[in-house]
Amino acid sequence: MIAKLGAPLGPPSLAATTAQFRNRLPTQFRRALPVYIAAVCLLLFIFNHGLFPSSVRPPHRPASSEQQVPGVRSEFPKKIWQTWKVNPLKFEERDLNTARTWLMKNPDYRYEVLTDDNDLRYVEWHFGPDGFNRPDIVNFYRDVKAAIVKADLLRYLIMYAEGGLYADIDVEALKPLSKFIPERYNEKDIDMVIGVEIDEPDWKDHPILGPKSRSFCQWTFMCKPRLPVMMRLIEKIMSWLNGVAKEQGVSLGEVNLDFDQIISGTGPSAFTEAILAEMELRKEDPNMKIDWDLFHDMQESKVVGRVLVLTVEAFAAGQGHSDSGNHQARAALVRHHYHASNWPSRHPRFSHPAYGEVEKCNWNDECVKKWDKDVEEFSKLSDEEKNRIIEEKRKEREEAEAKQKAEEEKRKKEQEEAERKKKEEEEANRKKKEAEEESRKKQESEEASKQKIKELADNGKQEGAEKKPEKKPEKKTGWLHFP
Repeated sequence: MIAKLGAPLGPPSLAATTAQFRNRLPTQFRRALPVYIAAVCLLLFIFNHGLFPSSVRPPHRPASSEQQVPGVRSEFPKKIWQTWKVNPLKFEERDLNTARTWLMKNPDYRYEVLTDDNDLRYVEWHFGPDGFNRPDIVNFYRDVKAAIVKADLLRYLIMYAEGGLYADIDVEALKPLSKFIPERYNEKDIDMVIGVEIDEPDWKDHPILGPKSRSFCQWTFMCKPRLPVMMRLIEKIMSWLNGVAKEQGVSLGEVNLDFDQIISGTGPSAFTEAILAEMELRKEDPNMKIDWDLFHDMQESKVVGRVLVLTVEAFAAGQGHSDSGNHQARAALVRHHYHASNWPSRHPRFSHPAYGEVEKCNWNDECVKKWDKDVEEFSKLSDEEKNRIIEEKRKEREEAEAKQKAEEEKRKKEQEEAERKKKEEEEANRKKKEAEEESRKKQESEEASKQKIKELADNGKQEGAEKKPEKKPEKKTGWLHFP
């Protein structure tokens, strides 16, 4: 028996209905119908994709030189940042007076100080899961214990996250921030504003001074947020310090660093290296050579790779080296007081056992050459001669320190005496003014009393005159006379 095949469109009634509906649609529409349906499904998928967030966070991708700068504004944020041990309500007078200069010169700017109490919260907020999602940065910052490393790292984190102007707590504003970018430049064409700090390239090959002989200033600089150069610098510091910890066989919190390691690892040298690398990446002329020759002995500012570099007078005037001029110069924008720069006491410089620190020469040519010569001759002596010279120099240093201490105490006493006399004079002047004021008030009171008495007297006379009876005609008496 041959089985009966079923109708391809189902029951006869359904087939008829389908055929009737198909006959009513144009042939071209029926052919394109699958395409229309697919397009509608694609649109529904696209518009509803964001309604179903994934519980899996995308993996972190570190910043790279090929990435575009996301969300960089055309103007610098009107924000001033400083960091210190305590908040402004607990500032010493010197820090308070210095900090006020930024507010006085820039009343329309926001001002914020991050402290040892809230810095970690700031880093967690911006670089935690709901921020840039960089747990490696948060953990690194939490584990580091060296105060100067955290201070250097924090300024870079702030500038990456929010941008604005950063200044150390002992930096005084001499001019408003509106003067930091010369009028001949367009702010939209600049992403950073920095200044030369040390410009002593003649010593670039010196074994100690060489790495520090050419650097940009990082105690004051301006930055737009989200710049890759800041993230690259942060990541390089993390990689470097983790490497040092591994070499020393200790944790990040136990790393021991000297002065030169701080300078080259997180300080001005690290900052300068990162900026020069950024300039190399972003230079417009491929044949342009990016090295310190571009910034040596600069007479006026220049823009390289969207970085505005100011002359040494701008942020580092009055250093006594690098032809830095003084703070009265027209180009001087800030004054660094250095009273907060005591970190080298915890990270000492290289000090020769006989001739001490070469940095004390402050880049003076004759002094550095003499130090180099003495050290070279010292290396050729016998151990007995070396010990003799070391002992002589030790006594000389002790005598010099004792003399310096005596001079400081004398100067302190003179200052205290001068302040005491000044206070006595102020007190005497105050009392004199009070006495004069009291005498003046007493005299005015007496004169007012006399005037009042006089007025009363005058009023009394006037009232007496008004009440005096009129003289009646005299009444005649005696005999009457008749004509």
